[in-house]
Amino acid sequence: MSDYLIIGIDEAGRGPWTGSVFAGAVILNSAAPILGLNDSKKLSAAKREALAIEIRSKALAWGVGSASAQEVDEVNILQATFLAMRRAVYALPSHLHITACHAWVDGNRDPKLGIPTTTIVKGDATVPAISAASILAKVARDAESDAMHLQYPDFGFDRHRGYGTALHSANLARYGALPEHRRSFAPIARWYAAQTHT
Repeated sequence: MSDYLIIGIDEAGRGPWTGSVFAGAVILNSAAPILGLNDSKKLSAAKREALAIEIRSKALAWGVGSASAQEVDEVNILQATFLAMRRAVYALPSHLHITACHAWVDGNRDPKLGIPTTTIVKGDATVPAISAASILAKVARDAESDAMHLQYPDFGFDRHRGYGTALHSANLARYGALPEHRRSFAPIARWYAAQTHT
């Protein structure tokens, strides 16, 4: 294992009803440690933003990939997550010899990256490289959510971030589905089905 560079990989945005699913891929630099890495969900937004800047400046390499809501609908959320992970790896600098890397992926499912891969349950809280990847993915996902809030200020994306909250449900009923909604998700599918019977 010592001959390998370790790529930490994690995703953000599997659960929301809207938008893209994102993934981060990070190769940390042991000579430039980053303090405070943790599961992105356990960090405040301000702390995530600060750590993301530090990760991008100190890591040996990093990449972020995504799969759109339309792709989620086409291939399902799990396969779209794997697609985002592969894109995050492909986004790493081209001079890296990826075949000489080993991927450590949060969770228990192999995203089929084409390189040796180890899955680690709760790795985002225990493996620094995976924590770093989770932070980059979450920051990218939140940036998309912020952009959606600016585009649809009445929909409440600054509060529910696309997750299936009571507010989101109420606004879905009030304003209708958006192009960014994942039609394959049950609440959105039900909304579209209801339109055909009105």
